[in-house]
Amino acid sequence: MTVRVNGANEQMTPSVTSGGGAPSFDELVANPVRFRLWYDDALPRVYRYLLARCGDQSLAEEATQEAFVEAIRSRRRFEGRSDPVTWICSIGRHRLADHMRRDHRNATRHLRLIHAQSDSEHRAWREADEREDVERALSTLSAEHRLALMFRYLDQLPVREIAELLRRSESATESLLGRAREGFRRAYEGQTDA
Repeated sequence: MTVRVNGANEQMTPSVTSGGGAPSFDELVANPVRFRLWYDDALPRVYRYLLARCGDQSLAEEATQEAFVEAIRSRRRFEGRSDPVTWICSIGRHRLADHMRRDHRNATRHLRLIHAQSDSEHRAWREADEREDVERALSTLSAEHRLALMFRYLDQLPVREIAELLRRSESATESLLGRAREGFRRAYEGQTDA
């Protein structure tokens, strides 16, 4: 292939070699004309290589682009022990692995969020159902039993204070709470068994 560089014809080949036959990627990148010819030849090879490994065109395109950018940025580290396309394919393979790891982490996070939301919704429904069952069971009790249970379990008052509020002795209040708990238990279990 012949290319015109600075007014002179120059013979070009798609592969890049320096005087000793080893690829000189740094020299290639420094010459825009040579680089463009080489890039036009190398791009489809790297893309096909990555596409064959991931099967996703957009991911292969992205990994190919990232591989070329990384290769140009780190071109001075290229030791020339292989063809530059082989080196860029290796960089692209690492980028694919990075993408797949990131996708897996994101999918795992997404599933955890879905499960947490689902668990939260189930818990909310279960709590709402239990609250309704408790309210129905309480509604079957006498006003005095309902009030004693509310003071004890919702307001968390000690028996002594409940006795003062209901104007009963502590032992009478303890008996009242016992009967109220038993009535509540029967009413509640009768609803949940049905």
